Amino acid sequence: MTSQPGTQRTWIITGASAGFGRAIAECAVGRGDNVVLAVRRPASVADFADAHRDQVLVAELDVRDTGRAGDVVRAAVDRFGRVDVLVNNAGRGVVGAAEEVGEEELRASLELHLLGPAALVRAVLPYFREQGSGTIVQMSSQGGRISFPGVGAYSAGKFALEGWSEALAGEVAPFGVRVMIVEPSRFRTSFNAPDVLGIADASTAYTGLLRAVRDDMARADGIQEGDPVRAAEIIVDLVAGDELPLRLPLGREAVERIGRSYRQNLEELERWAPTARAADFPGAAASARPI
Repeated sequence: MTSQPGTQRTWIITGASAGFGRAIAECAVGRGDNVVLAVRRPASVADFADAHRDQVLVAELDVRDTGRAGDVVRAAVDRFGRVDVLVNNAGRGVVGAAEEVGEEELRASLELHLLGPAALVRAVLPYFREQGSGTIVQMSSQGGRISFPGVGAYSAGKFALEGWSEALAGEVAPFGVRVMIVEPSRFRTSFNAPDVLGIADASTAYTGLLRAVRDDMARADGIQEGDPVRAAEIIVDLVAGDELPLRLPLGREAVERIGRSYRQNLEELERWAPTARAADFPGAAASARPI
């Protein structure tokens, strides 16, 4: 897909009331694009919508309500005639050991970070395929490539989103549809705010191990090094351009931590490769795969 200067695009952005979603929406509108703000509380974006009535549509959506995905896409097409970009941004952090985070909260995290985005992608793809173009931006996290004690419930959803999206990218490329997975480090959004970040009830068994993690996540609110406005500009620029990476780490910490993880994983793979290869039948021919 070749993007032309001056092209007016229509975006659907979930979780657009604040943080990355709001910043991307403001950047897109500032460049003349149309934006559908898919939010749980329409009142949270009323000021923005009122200021840009010709370019902004508000659609009430709880991303976990997958049955509403098609309604949002149809509303965008009815209002603006087409959809060009879907940004799956809505999300919420959860801190707690595997034994502390119950099934209900784990399921909610998976619904929010995987099942909801998947439903929106399924709803928008017929339009993208018909017009022969479209971009899907999946807002993941550095926690979608690396994990550590205390964030397993959050990483589970983001790891799943990334695996699902990597397969998706190969499936839709022949139709002119692009996929970009964004992996931010800490950005100055409400992610770490006390009324947003989910923290499971601590058990005495994990207090010593996870106290530092809980404290670090809570203390980060308001002092994160990442600028969501700069991040939004990067994302909007890439969507408007001809070259789009499958994965985009955002922020210095994300680049360093993810890069270190890749190197460590490669070292471990090479160390255990002889043991791993020994599991095959002796003399068996290497498999041949279509992709």
